[in-house]
Amino acid sequence: MNLLHLEGRTLLLQGVTKVVSSSQSQAVVQCGDSLIVLTGSGVEVKKLELEKGEVCLEGNFTNIKLGQQKEKQPLFKRIFK
Repeated sequence: MNLLHLEGRTLLLQGVTKVVSSSQSQAVVQCGDSLIVLTGSGVEVKKLELEKGEVCLEGNFTNIKLGQQKEKQPLFKRIFK
């Protein structure tokens, strides 16, 4: 189960398995098979506790997208479409 809690400029995500990437304008977080893409300005990871599955982010968030992680195709399938 994924839980988002937004309070002011602070966002708490639960159910996190990995922080894929993080920059000043975007953070990509993996929750099981799903990816959460957070965009905005001044985005930074304040606290990361993978044992608990929690990440705390701070910033001015403008967009939150939820998507499924794409499966990688075998090399031969990609070459011989």
